[in-house]
Amino acid sequence: MKFVQSRDNALFKQLKRLAESARERRKTGLILLDGAHLVQAYEQAFGHVDTLVVGESAQTRPEIAAMLQGRDFVLLADPLLREIASVDTSSGLLAMAAMPEAIVAVDPEKEAILLDGVQDPGNVGTLLRTAAAVGITQALLSPGCAAAWSPKVLRSGQGAHFQLQIHEDVDLAAFIGQFRGTVAVTCLDGAVSLYEARWCTPLAWVFGAEGQGVRRELIDAAQLKIRIPMPGAVESLNVGAAAAVCLFEALRRRLG
Repeated sequence: MKFVQSRDNALFKQLKRLAESARERRKTGLILLDGAHLVQAYEQAFGHVDTLVVGESAQTRPEIAAMLQGRDFVLLADPLLREIASVDTSSGLLAMAAMPEAIVAVDPEKEAILLDGVQDPGNVGTLLRTAAAVGITQALLSPGCAAAWSPKVLRSGQGAHFQLQIHEDVDLAAFIGQFRGTVAVTCLDGAVSLYEARWCTPLAWVFGAEGQGVRRELIDAAQLKIRIPMPGAVESLNVGAAAAVCLFEALRRRLG
């Protein structure tokens, strides 16, 4: 066990760079996992992480102590851990791990979720988590989306990343032009109710940026324009909630 308590330490500097810089993650091929659940999900999918890092006061927590048995780890002073943690209340456990690669090419015949300029990390993670929950395994992110492998998106995804083939900086318009199925988008103009809509599989669902929504060129290219009925006094839903409604309705029909 190594104890790190200086900001000048090389490992601390690397952890901080990974937490803050997408460029650093791309350059090194490493990601930073925050929390025991995320570390366990990664290791179930890919094997042991490269480096376990534990907060000084967290090493005796039962769920963390169990993970540390028989393993090497780095003990990090609490103030340093708080500087790196992706949330205000630290989980007490971080890990450096190899970034999973999208090992297959984008597949125009496979169901997918398409994210168009979704900038909020929490929303991106929620969308990926919802897609994985309904069995979608292909996620395409346009330029302008929050970095898929940032600590905040990873934490929000809660392990969904490791069940998906994630492709970033994708030309969504080009994919839609090649897709051999039904492209569905939520919008208001010329849209039909989700519960009355008819479609053929495979499905590619497009969800857009907070406030701005999906770009007009993508709406125009979609074969199916859907609105979610909302009889209450609310004009719109958060993109994560809207996606959950749509994806689970599609799942209900598939299972029924």
